[in-house]
Amino acid sequence: MTKKLPAEKEAFFKQELEKVCKNSRMLESGRYMQHGCTSVFRHSVSVAHYSFYLAWKMHIPVDEKALIRGALLHDHFLYDWHEKDDSHKWHGFHHARKALENALEDFKLNEIERDIIACHMFPLNIRPPKYRESWLVCYADKVCSGLETVKRKKS
Repeated sequence: MTKKLPAEKEAFFKQELEKVCKNSRMLESGRYMQHGCTSVFRHSVSVAHYSFYLAWKMHIPVDEKALIRGALLHDHFLYDWHEKDDSHKWHGFHHARKALENALEDFKLNEIERDIIACHMFPLNIRPPKYRESWLVCYADKVCSGLETVKRKKS
């Protein structure tokens, strides 16, 4: 989902994306498929960009860096959940915890970033988000996931 941001916002987004990619295992997520023909990496970038766009477009005051970082790392689980494996059986319920564990191995995260990652699967996971940033990512994740799934079915 591509939405147009002002040049300075787009530059800030790209700068944060580069930092996360350089200082984590995020690029590994390009090897795993998320929905349809969309990789986990591409999905995560889309969710981060759309969340950031929504905050800007709707004039929602957010910690922009935390929003982007948390969104980029929300699916940092680093495995192929489509594989037939008992550990992936309940992926929808457990991957947020695994993503948070992996993100904490790669970064020191603030409370907002932790909440974004831990709560992005609400209401499937029963703990609701605490912060505006977390709610934005939760919403953007659902929108992007839906579009990726529909796109797959149309192909």
